Amino acid sequence: MNDRDDTKIDAYAHIIPLKYMEAFNKTATEKCAKKIPPSLPLYDLEHRFRIMDKFEGLVQVLTLAEPAIEEVTDPGKAAELAKLANDEMAEIVFKYPEKFVAFVACLPMNNMDAALNEADRAVNELRCRGVLVYSNINGKALDSPEFLPLFEKMSAFDLPVYIHPQRSSGFSDYFTEKDSKYNIYSVFGWPYETTVAMTRLVFGGVLEKYPKLKIITHHCGGMIPYYEQRIIQHHDKYEMGNRRYPYKKGLTKAPIDYYKMFYADTAIHGNTPALMCAYAFWGSEHLLFGADMPLGDRQLGYGSYKKTIRAIDNMDISEMEKENIFRNNAKRLMHLPI
Repeated sequence: MNDRDDTKIDAYAHIIPLKYMEAFNKTATEKCAKKIPPSLPLYDLEHRFRIMDKFEGLVQVLTLAEPAIEEVTDPGKAAELAKLANDEMAEIVFKYPEKFVAFVACLPMNNMDAALNEADRAVNELRCRGVLVYSNINGKALDSPEFLPLFEKMSAFDLPVYIHPQRSSGFSDYFTEKDSKYNIYSVFGWPYETTVAMTRLVFGGVLEKYPKLKIITHHCGGMIPYYEQRIIQHHDKYEMGNRRYPYKKGLTKAPIDYYKMFYADTAIHGNTPALMCAYAFWGSEHLLFGADMPLGDRQLGYGSYKKTIRAIDNMDISEMEKENIFRNNAKRLMHLPI
């Protein structure tokens, strides 16, 4: 593919490949099976192409849609599912290079030996351009010691780790209730989950230990850009009794500087003022075009693309900075040859 000024790389496009979905439905519990969204472009490539063709220069980086593989089944079968999904995504990218520039590998995070081996295979044999993890691994924090080898490996590969939020409707809004109401767990809980995961990676010392690690967060980095000054006030300026908080031990920079090491996509369905808030925090070089395709959109992808592209176009930034968001950052982070 030739490098074109109108190229727009959707760096976080969801998919459920058909062979994987068939195997998933044979393995997953009924509860997990219901988590696959009933969205046609997730499985039907021709339907997806019709949406993509409405936007000049649009290409995608494929990421497996929820639920997380480790949530679906036992460690052994999870490893098999991950291989199947990655093989199929690699096949799709190879077959349709004019539509898909790369894929991000899924991993069986409830089986770390298998996850590390699959990361090696996906990068070295399938040419994936990153790996996907969730904001918690079956309730375990991402800074848990068992997950550190994956961050070390991806830092050495110089390829990004994608974080997708993870919270179910069973995570109630109040202790006195059994389930979340009014879709709160998703609309507000997911950005909060992303924020928590980022914070654990900061104070857990993961970014201190692996300073070259590249982490791409979904939904514009959760709450972080909006709460920049609150983070500074409570973690940088506010020291109880003039003593450092114990959890800051080992950090060589101000906490806010670690937060600025993350990357964020633009998948908030438009909203130029919110994108400008993220830009004020990260600048143009840490933002990547993404529209959450095809999820969260009654028009199954078209509406979110239209709103997101328009919102970026309306940002009060230079054309070069918009090019960074639309394509240059994804090319750089994933070493894309387009």
